[in-house]
Amino acid sequence: MPLEAATLEPRESTDQEYLWTLNFGPQHPATHTTLRLILTLDGETVVKAIPEIGFLHSGFEKLGEELDYNQYITITDRMNYISPVMNEIGWHHAVEKMLGIELTPRCKYIRTILAELARIQDHLLCVGAAALDLGAFTAFLYGFYQRERIYDIVERASGQRFHPSYTRVGGLAHDVDDRWIEMVRDFVKTFPKTLADITRLLNRNRIFIDRTKDIGILSKEMALSLSCSGPIARASGVVRDLRKDEPYLAYSDFDFQVICSRAGDCYARYLVRMEEMRESLKIVQQAIENLPSGPVNIDLESKQVTPDKLATYRSIEGLIQHFEMFMWNRRWQTPTNELYAAIESPNGELGYYIVADGTGVAYRARTRPPSFIHFAVFPYLIAGHTLSDVVAVLGSLNIIAAELDR
Repeated sequence: MPLEAATLEPRESTDQEYLWTLNFGPQHPATHTTLRLILTLDGETVVKAIPEIGFLHSGFEKLGEELDYNQYITITDRMNYISPVMNEIGWHHAVEKMLGIELTPRCKYIRTILAELARIQDHLLCVGAAALDLGAFTAFLYGFYQRERIYDIVERASGQRFHPSYTRVGGLAHDVDDRWIEMVRDFVKTFPKTLADITRLLNRNRIFIDRTKDIGILSKEMALSLSCSGPIARASGVVRDLRKDEPYLAYSDFDFQVICSRAGDCYARYLVRMEEMRESLKIVQQAIENLPSGPVNIDLESKQVTPDKLATYRSIEGLIQHFEMFMWNRRWQTPTNELYAAIESPNGELGYYIVADGTGVAYRARTRPPSFIHFAVFPYLIAGHTLSDVVAVLGSLNIIAAELDR
């Protein structure tokens, strides 16, 4: 019989005599050596779980008060390091909203393509690692090969493979070339076969289904109460996707579906991510085949964009603007204001809260990372399950440790 959906309070045993405490992680393959779960067990049944947010102590948000609005993307890259370019897009989405910048059509399309490739990249690791933790090694290898191909695409665009630092206020570091377009087209053409292979490996695999179905059930009411978002909320019936509800970049130009389920268990969260990859592929295909021409950066006359090297070397306007922005530290004349803006990241709502004081550096920079919110949901999902279910539930949440202890 399936366990009931989680209630607002984790269940505890009244008989304290036979309870014992187990530290799950950080030295455990499922916790990535950076987070810990303090479990209270009654035999093999989890009575209570206390999540420990980790041991990175990175000070990411404090660094946002020292680096300008372009430099800070080297830090945001390292929060969700599984799909780093999505963090850059989210940060500059907030900055550009604050500055009132409207991106060029070509920039919007390129950022949208990169965002959806990052979504696929993130979901592949989540599905592959969750299957690996439960003993299915082959799906993990299939997913990692395709992740490497996306890294090749990112490297072609930015020059960097893992932490691309590619977006800029008002645009991109530089435009993409024809070879990049062909690489994206080739990925769109060949990726469905890998997705079908993973589907055949897992969707009807008896062991995988037994380990995930009716495990870690999150009701729709609980998902809303605990501020869940992304695939975790949509797997519980919450129909919310910022790409549809609050369109940004070029998402309003494309035809795609918001994938939802009602079961709310680990298996439903897996299925939602699998279908979301198919929808992301549809967006990428539409974007790459209709990629607009023109510049990727807003006009230099706006005084908000860093001039490229050619403009710096070959025009007096570009040279003066570069000099003023970097040598005199006249980077961005921001309004004295505070603002929150969010995008739909692979794991849910990724938001940035910025307090600007009129200079080119944020007075305060705060991140709303989905992993931090979802890690707090874990105690409600695991109570009443067995110790072996800890890995299945944790894998279905896709907790990225660098988003926890910032």
